[in-house]
Amino acid sequence: MQRACTLGEVVGVRTELELRAVVLDALGKVAPESAAIEIEAGRSFRDQVEIDSLDFLNFLLDIEARLGVDIPESDYPKLSSLAGCLAYLGPLTSSASER
Repeated sequence: MQRACTLGEVVGVRTELELRAVVLDALGKVAPESAAIEIEAGRSFRDQVEIDSLDFLNFLLDIEARLGVDIPESDYPKLSSLAGCLAYLGPLTSSASER
């Protein structure tokens, strides 16, 4: 019997809803105020919450650790919004969970 993973562990994400939860939880670690607002998917995180470049880097490193993926620095701008994260990470996590 498999035990359930917590959001803090590497997750074999299967659905967009699970991926969304991981991304928003990671955002909440660097910007706790994000839990009190509804994050607009197509709008930049920086336009919605108070995060600087170091917070954004920590957010991405947390996502890498949780999902077991590597995100090249050149792709960081693609993950500047919730929609961007879902579009970029979806294919990576679905292929990782199929291994």
